[in-house]
Amino acid sequence: QVRVVESGGGLVQAGGSLRLSCEVSGRNVRIGTMAWYRQVSGKQRDLVASITPGGATDYANSVKGRFSISRNNVKNSAYFQMNSLSPDDTAVYYCNAPLYGQDNWGRGTQVTVSS
Repeated sequence: QVRVVESGGGLVQAGGSLRLSCEVSGRNVRIGTMAWYRQVSGKQRDLVASITPGGATDYANSVKGRFSISRNNVKNSAYFQMNSLSPDDTAVYYCNAPLYGQDNWGRGTQVTVSS
């Protein structure tokens, strides 16, 4: 069993930056492709970025060039550097850490960007 905890969200002005962290607890676990999703209230949860265990990354078009995903396999952690934030980026951000094909979600961290 693993536990996923996101942190680093908050309130920031447009044009600002935030760095989210995703910590995965559990012994001797090998996490698959980790990903960041975001969800606005009343809407579906959307994939924003992903990173394989080998470090290959993929991004939604809306965040390319502004956001950067990384991970530390030793620490079972993932990070999300978000730059040039806009009000459209306001959402709850969730980390997904799959283990043996099963998704594991955190409770999310709120990101609010003011104009």
